[in-house]
Amino acid sequence: MKAVHFGGGNIGRGFIGLLLSKAGYRVQFVDVDKQLVELLQQRGQYTVTLANETAESAIVDNVTAIDGNDKERVAQAIAEADLVTTAVGVNVLKYISQTISEGIAKRLASNPSALHIIACENTIGGSTQLKNLVYEHLPTTLRARADEYIAFPDAAVDRIVPIQQNEDRLMVVVEPFYEWVVDRSVMLEGFHEIPGVHYAERLQPYIERKLFTVNTGHCCAAYHGYLNGYETIQEVMKDSGIVAEVRGALGETGAALILQYGFDSSEHNKYIDKILERFRNPYLTDEVVRVGRSPIRKLSPNDRLVSPAKAAHDNGLPAINLTRAMAAAFMFDYKEDPEAIEIQRSIQGLGIAEAISKYTGLSADHPLHGQVMAGYAAFKERK
Repeated sequence: MKAVHFGGGNIGRGFIGLLLSKAGYRVQFVDVDKQLVELLQQRGQYTVTLANETAESAIVDNVTAIDGNDKERVAQAIAEADLVTTAVGVNVLKYISQTISEGIAKRLASNPSALHIIACENTIGGSTQLKNLVYEHLPTTLRARADEYIAFPDAAVDRIVPIQQNEDRLMVVVEPFYEWVVDRSVMLEGFHEIPGVHYAERLQPYIERKLFTVNTGHCCAAYHGYLNGYETIQEVMKDSGIVAEVRGALGETGAALILQYGFDSSEHNKYIDKILERFRNPYLTDEVVRVGRSPIRKLSPNDRLVSPAKAAHDNGLPAINLTRAMAAAFMFDYKEDPEAIEIQRSIQGLGIAEAISKYTGLSADHPLHGQVMAGYAAFKERK
């Protein structure tokens, strides 16, 4: 079996590639990092080490790589693949969509067999977003045929893999915990199940539970940590005041999730406790600026802060901690993050009130907007 995976970074190698290789796939990574591509081609394997007391390691073999700039070769690999996955970041999906469409066209012309394309990104409906982008490039005459043979199941993925500098460029250190959930309801007949992947008939509850617990909690810790001068999430999680902010925010998202999807409250609270313990993992070093990066995306209306805050508010539930986390995100002025710089320029040019509306979609008369304003004013005064 052949798998094409877009993104040879730490998540790609340390999570998706690892599980695909274990499942018996020949994994072809697609990346534009020439050194990374050459190393994968030369070695055909790499090491994944768990961030725990025993530091267990596994060799991931039967892998290679294709230069992402060699679009003809990538398209041909897609035409011949049994599975295509991505872990490139949701903002990069548009850049790979045309090559994927060309691969689909080749496949339909020469080998019209079933293919699943799964975007393993930190977003709601990542595969659906990718499908829409791919279909923009796919000739209209091929779309009905593509619907017959090509499926884009949405997925929820969860594994903390921090930025790292290892002596071996290909080695990856990952946390022991992982979760990969795929929407079974849109998968084509005869698909090959991947061991370690959970296939769910209703994916939305899993996606939102993960995004609004793991990702919400992570960025809450990062933005509050940045304000307090911490460098790593592990340092942040030793600050009881910030932990209370994070737990408070997850209590707010949890209340909305329980109401909306009927999660058992006791089980969900255990899930929150598990997430907080993962953030504390002493065998990981996760930089605050990595977790907080791309604040425009994280403050957007359908992402990890605003969406659960609106859900809570619309159901008569509090969102005090979530709006404080949003306020902290507007204070994130890390000079090496283009999105952070753009937000700061907007605040200077438009004022904080208009900037909040611009990035969160909250109108100036929305109660949550006022709470973000109040939180921002308090942080500015304290700073």
